[in-house]
Amino acid sequence: MTLNLQEIPIKRIWPLRIQRELNRCSSLFNIEGCFITPDRKFYNKADGVIIFHRFIYSNGSNLPKLHRPVFQEWIWMNTESPTNSRRIPTIENLFNLTTSYRLDSNIPLPIGVLEAADGKEEFVLPRKNKLVCWIVSHWNKELVRVKYFNEFKKHIKVDTYGRAFGAYITHEEYLSTIPSCKFYLAFENSIHRDYITTKFYNPLSVGTVPVVLGPLRENYEKVIQGDAFIHVDDFSSPKELADYLLLLDKNEEMYLRFFEWKRYFKVRTTRYLNEHVCATCEYLRKHKEYQTFSNLREWFWEN
Repeated sequence: MTLNLQEIPIKRIWPLRIQRELNRCSSLFNIEGCFITPDRKFYNKADGVIIFHRFIYSNGSNLPKLHRPVFQEWIWMNTESPTNSRRIPTIENLFNLTTSYRLDSNIPLPIGVLEAADGKEEFVLPRKNKLVCWIVSHWNKELVRVKYFNEFKKHIKVDTYGRAFGAYITHEEYLSTIPSCKFYLAFENSIHRDYITTKFYNPLSVGTVPVVLGPLRENYEKVIQGDAFIHVDDFSSPKELADYLLLLDKNEEMYLRFFEWKRYFKVRTTRYLNEHVCATCEYLRKHKEYQTFSNLREWFWEN
């Protein structure tokens, strides 16, 4: 099964480490028989062409010009939310398949997944010396998360980090900061169906309770049980949420209930682009039938 990464400029967006893993679907994910290449000379032989939405020109002029072989599937790939994805009219009826974080994609790949714990290691809660933390780079006063935070911080102390607060931290500092907090504000920059990012999965994986602002609670509960996180929608106001967190801070028994799921499960964040590509290869091997995907605009931007 040959996949051509025709419209993904590998050197621009993929670190060298990931380039080396392009044809490691077998060793990484137990997916056999894949040949994946960014070399366009393989276009006419490719069973599928993955086209990354982010790099399509607004007029579509950089899409493949060669005739599409009858056996070839074009796959639309996108890792961004509708808010952060340009609408491009020329691609409306162009693709056969989709792969994205959306759970109703042909090839869905959420950023994180829950797996059964192996039982070899008992969960130990990290030492906590902060109550609520938030690490954020992008700041826009019109964002829902910013408006909510500005009211929330009036009622509870929040330790803030990141470029938005003039407190840039390294990746290593990021990984050590989150476990030191009892609660982490997992506030998404845009609110859309299934759009749940590492802002949610990272605190889950290191033993911190995510306080989420994003899609509906039931959307998160497709990922993990409902008593593993706190949703802002469960409270009538930011003050009511703050009061609840202060209550949990004083009641260890109530707080520890948020980690009972760790007896049975663990969080694995996906090797995002690699897994998309390998999962696409596996899908094409299993689905030989001709398929089309129309109404991309309606499905992704308006649904």
